[in-house]
Amino acid sequence: MTLAPWRSPLARALHRNRSLAASRYPQLATVKPDGRPANRTIVFRGFWSQTNHLQFITDQRSQKVEQLQHSAWGELCWYFGKTREQFRLAGKLSLITAAQPDPSLASARTALWQNLSDSARQQFAWPNPGGNWLEKPAFTPDLPDAQIPLPNFCLLLLEPTQVDHLELRGEPQNRWLYQQQTNGEWSLKSINP
Repeated sequence: MTLAPWRSPLARALHRNRSLAASRYPQLATVKPDGRPANRTIVFRGFWSQTNHLQFITDQRSQKVEQLQHSAWGELCWYFGKTREQFRLAGKLSLITAAQPDPSLASARTALWQNLSDSARQQFAWPNPGGNWLEKPAFTPDLPDAQIPLPNFCLLLLEPTQVDHLELRGEPQNRWLYQQQTNGEWSLKSINP
């Protein structure tokens, strides 16, 4: 697979903003079953293999999983403070669960689990997200196996079909729109900010 042309500006933004912890935390918007928007901050976990798919993790018990069953589309908004630029990546979301039949996706899920810190893995053994509050001992379970993902651990992939890149520096500001065509190729055009 050929890497999309928006990957270079995004990689440059990630590199130039690497000293800012917030540069790893974009916001993901989805749609609830009742049609209302939902937005949350998530942690970018790199790209899946040699693809344009962005990797994130989630708990199968979370509300965003229910929203993904309603609509498999989402949009990521990612602001980089040091370089003053924003990326909006819209595309298809895929949830990779423990029941994933595709061996390469199942392997990607396992590899991501194995790369997590102990404290990040432990959060997947906590009580159900969004459930009634439980006392602190419920949040100190034994550490899960570092090699085998818990059943509720999911890999979330975003496969962008449109990327809007805005540089907020300059007069006028610079803005580019990348769109994936039906043949899989990407178009690029400069647009007004």
